[in-house]
Amino acid sequence: MAKLAIIIASTRPNRVGLPVAQWIETEARTHGGFDEVELIDLLEVDLPFMNEPHHPRLRNYQFQHTKDWSARIDAADAFVFVMPEYNYGFTAPLKNAIDYLNHEWAYKPVGLVSYGGVAAGTRAAQMIKQVVTTLKMTPLFEAVSIPFVHQFLDEEEGLTPNDVMVSSAKAMFDELKRVAEALRPLREPS
Repeated sequence: MAKLAIIIASTRPNRVGLPVAQWIETEARTHGGFDEVELIDLLEVDLPFMNEPHHPRLRNYQFQHTKDWSARIDAADAFVFVMPEYNYGFTAPLKNAIDYLNHEWAYKPVGLVSYGGVAAGTRAAQMIKQVVTTLKMTPLFEAVSIPFVHQFLDEEEGLTPNDVMVSSAKAMFDELKRVAEALRPLREPS
């Protein structure tokens, strides 16, 4: 059994991340490489700014919201971060959500679906690779980068991808499955 968690990084009103994530969730389910696909919306998770008194590596969580977040991330075998680019970087809610935990992220691959204007969120994608590798995650080369994202959006239809986006998503899911399986022995309790 392999579980994929897709995390929506944007929490602001009128965000583009929701329709992008709904499309990538559909692609993940169509792909069929994961037995379970969970869409996690950081707006709904609503983690306060890091408020745990102990370092996350100790897993000595005091608050229920952290215990719940830990269980959701621990249960996943692979991730996709659906993320915009804010001022050449990734979102503060995503960084906060990552920083709440430590061991739960380790030895799991992460695919990046970025979106924006001309740069398609790729600068944010590059920045987050430094963060996730520190947590022993494996960021994939295969990614989905959506330039000028608004051209693909319709209020009634959601996101309508082009062929490049669809083939990029398939390549990303193929590699996520392969790397998640390769890393599985490292995730087993020692």
